[in-house]
Amino acid sequence: MGYRVGVDIGGSFTDFAVLNEQTHQIHTLKVLSRPDQPGSEILTGLSQLQQRDGIEPQHIDYFTHGTTVGINAVIQRRGVRLALFATEGFCDVLELARLKIPHIHDLFSRRPAPLITRDRVFAIKERTDRHGTVLQPVDRQSVLDAIDQARAAGCQGIVVSLLHSYRNRHNEAAVKAIIDEVAPELLTSCSADIWPIIREYERTITATINAYVQPMVIQYLESFEQALHTMGVKPPPRITKSNGGVMGVEQAKSECVQMVLSGTASGVIGASFLASACGFDKILSLDIGGTSADVAVIVDGQVAQGNGEIIGDFPIYIPSVAVTSVGQGGGSLAWIDNQGVLQMGPESAGSLPGPVCFQRGGTQPTATDAFAACGMIGHGDLGYNAVKVDVAAARAAWQPLADQLGITVEETAETAIELAISSMYGDTSGLLSRFGLDPREFWFLAFGGAGPMMGCFLARELNMKGVIVPPTPGVLSALGGLVADIRNDFIRTLYSDLDTTLADALATEAEGLSQRARGWLCEQHGTDMPFTLHYSADMRYRGQSFEIEVALQPEWLAQANVAALHEAFDRQHQLLFGHCDANAPVQIINLRLVIASPTPKPTLNILPDATEPVAVAKRVSAWIDGASHQVDVVVRASLRAGHHLNGPVIIAQDDCTTCVPPQMQVDVDTFGNLLITPVEAN
Repeated sequence: MGYRVGVDIGGSFTDFAVLNEQTHQIHTLKVLSRPDQPGSEILTGLSQLQQRDGIEPQHIDYFTHGTTVGINAVIQRRGVRLALFATEGFCDVLELARLKIPHIHDLFSRRPAPLITRDRVFAIKERTDRHGTVLQPVDRQSVLDAIDQARAAGCQGIVVSLLHSYRNRHNEAAVKAIIDEVAPELLTSCSADIWPIIREYERTITATINAYVQPMVIQYLESFEQALHTMGVKPPPRITKSNGGVMGVEQAKSECVQMVLSGTASGVIGASFLASACGFDKILSLDIGGTSADVAVIVDGQVAQGNGEIIGDFPIYIPSVAVTSVGQGGGSLAWIDNQGVLQMGPESAGSLPGPVCFQRGGTQPTATDAFAACGMIGHGDLGYNAVKVDVAAARAAWQPLADQLGITVEETAETAIELAISSMYGDTSGLLSRFGLDPREFWFLAFGGAGPMMGCFLARELNMKGVIVPPTPGVLSALGGLVADIRNDFIRTLYSDLDTTLADALATEAEGLSQRARGWLCEQHGTDMPFTLHYSADMRYRGQSFEIEVALQPEWLAQANVAALHEAFDRQHQLLFGHCDANAPVQIINLRLVIASPTPKPTLNILPDATEPVAVAKRVSAWIDGASHQVDVVVRASLRAGHHLNGPVIIAQDDCTTCVPPQMQVDVDTFGNLLITPVEAN
């Protein structure tokens, strides 16, 4: 009997989902993360699975893993100190960026400080033109001088991003060779190696984020590998990628940016799988963990893909699941600013010390502590008995802030909740507007440790159709990693008019990408893997500043069917913008290829029909919507298909707590999902 294991390591908890390959049933587990001892949470989880469910590590055939270590480092600005080596005369690339402020309607909006400040950007004498011709070879002395200055500035890594390296990476490689020769202790990321795209800022910021998290990621992955070896897990681990696929550990170490959205993408893939299997066609996934709250659009089981996703304050320009961070997480810390105003986040308590109510050394109250102080959580152990919630400790932590504000503990805690929900509301509204979505047509699929706790409060503010809480919401990201397909992206910049002069090159470039993709799959995963190839191109009308992605048929490229490509672009432009011009000249900027190989999927359990009324475990007092309420507490495991509950109600289970406010109701469907809707909707 073999097992396939998916693990998601978040800032607060590490989640396990195990697929029995014979029965297609899922086992789940949640343990505390240990950022102070990376890899120890793997040992703990596998040991508990062995003791509880008899899952022997040597019987594990497949092990995949998603993590938020990269995105958390960027959000919290805990990466390494970097230097940037740029072409002489082009050293202001990160300072200039796109000359945009984050929020154009906010008079107080400010552009974030760059990850590499201007005093750590050093000029390299070299030049490549837009056609890829080297006009000036790398001046060795300028590189040596830059290395000396980087060392003097205390830098731990170097980003090399030179003009037009997407066309020809020769000069970047030459700079890296000199760095490796004289300063091998400095980790070096070349922009053309990370993601060779046109546009200098986009290429540079992507390489910068890669280097910013790389030492932390490498240390983390090495600890992770050692933990698996210690437990006797034989297959090499795979890492969930930002695009929703998986890759090998060695690729993850060198291309860290590809896993920055690893844990986030895992959750979206899990939500997509469940939405499709359960028949929900319009979903917004709502993943709230300890550090952030993330939303993605899922229509007909398909996850929206994108480029330029925002990580903390910065975009990354790699293919990725289109996820938007819309607020803080359950571990976000509360504080009072110099004006005496209560604030939430962005700093998070993580798993150590964690929320005060988790009794692991935390002293500053968090969003989770706010729910505990209001009586909405703390009616059972969390994290599969890993955490006992101390409500009294949470209330004590809120008392100093309440005294400073001159209001009660309950009012202070509820204000903190409202602040967190308000932050999520503003960003989610912007996301809905950007995609032109009507929130009344969409469900939230709430998961993560804090998603079910906060989801209903956000959904009612947005006037959503309702909230879906899956059977094991706290470990959905681990399930997503388990069901994620093997997938990788390849790109080739053409930057050419779409005309007969390009025709001969199209087939050649497409075949070149295909050979690279097949070679990658063979190297990473073996020769007997079934796969599919999906071509697309970034195209625009000549004179436009930005392009759109257009799906392409392989035969169009093989036959150099320029007319078919033009028509496909016109159709996509019409769909997105309501107009097109069949007579206007078109440019093809990038040719893209995705290779994907499917993985086995689990079978969803069918919940037995209800034959008895809902069993109420106990009745408690909770502060909700500015008043005290008597609230039923129901154990999730006691619910059956067809059960109905009216809010306010608290539903407790091993991996999270679902909080349902007044004027909302809960129905349990045949798959065991909680369908939470406004009372007035019926």
